[in-house]
Amino acid sequence: MARKKGRDITGWLIVDKPAGVTSTAVVGKVRWALDARKAGHAGTLDPDATGVLAVALGEATKTVSVLTDALKCYDFRISWGAETATDDASGEVLQRSDARPSRAQIEAALPGFIGQIMQVPPAFSAVKVDGERAYDLAREGEALDLAARPLWVDSLTLIEADRGSARLEMVCGKGGYVRSVARDLGRELGCLGHVAALRRVWSGPFEVEDAVAFEGIDREAQAALEAQLLPLESALADLPMLRATPEGAIRIRNGNPGEVTGAAEWGELVWVRNAAGPICLGRYQGGTVQPDRVFNL
Repeated sequence: MARKKGRDITGWLIVDKPAGVTSTAVVGKVRWALDARKAGHAGTLDPDATGVLAVALGEATKTVSVLTDALKCYDFRISWGAETATDDASGEVLQRSDARPSRAQIEAALPGFIGQIMQVPPAFSAVKVDGERAYDLAREGEALDLAARPLWVDSLTLIEADRGSARLEMVCGKGGYVRSVARDLGRELGCLGHVAALRRVWSGPFEVEDAVAFEGIDREAQAALEAQLLPLESALADLPMLRATPEGAIRIRNGNPGEVTGAAEWGELVWVRNAAGPICLGRYQGGTVQPDRVFNL
């Protein structure tokens, strides 16, 4: 989101989002508190979810897609015995079951949810259907038949289990819905289930331990907030970093392929810097980089 007025401030502010607040509201409050002209976030959290929400400011918004594609870790609890319209505790109960899984049964089912899987998003999600958001159609009572989408699940671990619920940790790639995992695992175990609590522990290089409390975001604390901004390149830690030659930096800033030092795989997404800082995101082409997004720093 950008506006005409405000400061040209660049960096990342990592926020510990509380339950009951939308991701959009978090971005709005950060932008207001820092009087920033441009802001956005990398990866929506459901209103009832908590944890890491990475807010990009200024030129850092050009790196949002990199963080969106990164692995993320979720700590969540599934409540057994009921499936809901939203696949979490806020939704209407659609059906119930008296069955309850044992710890051994849960652990035996988890391998089927690890690796490259196909996942049907929740009806109440931001997935677009004929140009409209699924949650808008679902609120209108429309029955949705959403297509399954591929998802990479790096790990899914059972942390604890009792008679009525289980706590798990999942590390997954872009587009993962924890609510879908809870729903599908409940169906697989024959007991039904929905998310009772959800917290994003880390997102790419950003961890919740380093996050700012949402309640502390205020214009009166602007200087303190600004001191906690992370540099633009902090989101690029998993990409190769190459250095531009003086001539290459000039060409890259003009949108042309520029000479770099260092190496990467042909066509690989990299970021380029010189002595002054980050210059661009681009594709490596054997000694040069074709810029994709040039940073105006």
